[in-house]
Parts: sequence; C-alpha cells; structure tokens
Amino acid sequence: MFQFMDRFDRLDGGEMTLRIIEKNPGNTEQIPFYYYDILVDGVPVGRISIRIGENFHSYYNGHIGYEVFPEHQGHGYAAKACGLVLEVARVHGMSRLYLTCGASNVASYRTIEKLGARLLEVCPVPETYFGWYEDIEDHRVYQLEL
Repeated sequence: MFQFMDRFDRLDGGEMTLRIIEKNPGNTEQIPFYYYDILVDGVPVGRISIRIGENFHSYYNGHIGYEVFPEHQGHGYAAKACGLVLEVARVHGMSRLYLTCGASNVASYRTIEKLGARLLEVCPVPETYFGWYEDIEDHRVYQLEL
C-alpha cells in the first residue's frame, strides 16, 4: 500500500513554496497524488500535483499536472514548481515521469521541454482513458528521466 510522506507537505524553493492541499490515495483509475498550492512570496499563483506510480491512465494523464492562474502566467512559475516536485517522485522510487498536454497547448509543451523531457509521440487519446471525452484533443506525450 502506498504511504504518503509528511516531509513533502511543504516544498521550499526560495521565493516559491508549494503547500499541500490534499494527499489523494487514488482509485482504480487514478494513481496516488500530492496536490499543492503554488505560492510566490506568499501569494497563490497556481496549483500543481505529482502523481506517484504508473498505470495505463498515467501515460495519457501524465505524472505532473499544473495550472498557473491567468494573471500570473508568463513568469516561469510552472517550470519552477515542476522542478520542486521532482524530488517527491525520486524519493518514492520513480525513475521516469510521463508529462502530457494537449497538442496545441504551446505554453505547456514549452514548459515540459524546458524540464528536459523527450517527446515520445503526439497521439489520439483512447476512449478507455478515464479522462476521455468527445472531441478530446490529441495529446503530446513526453518522458522525463529522473
């Protein structure tokens, strides 16, 4: 059974801090994840999750999910927050992560590429993926070695 670590309830990176919102054990489709507020100088600028483990759905969902609020976009906060959660994955024994985004989401795929991830494919999302919906955009699937 997966064990969350309290040491990851707060991640500090200088001006940026990640503060835990939720530790979700997952279910038959979603793997366990830590979910954080992204704070810059104490101001909430977005959210990020790091998903631990791997299954069919994690290939399309990715291991990291993030959002930066519109008024705070364009400052590199997503890439910095991603860098902070990599240690969580390493300590939990992960050696690679899948990172995904919609094929046309330029800001997200530039962030993913800044992290050094390698593009595996741009592919349609199968109907068996838990997040599938009619007209879902093709996904860019990247792999990041830890």
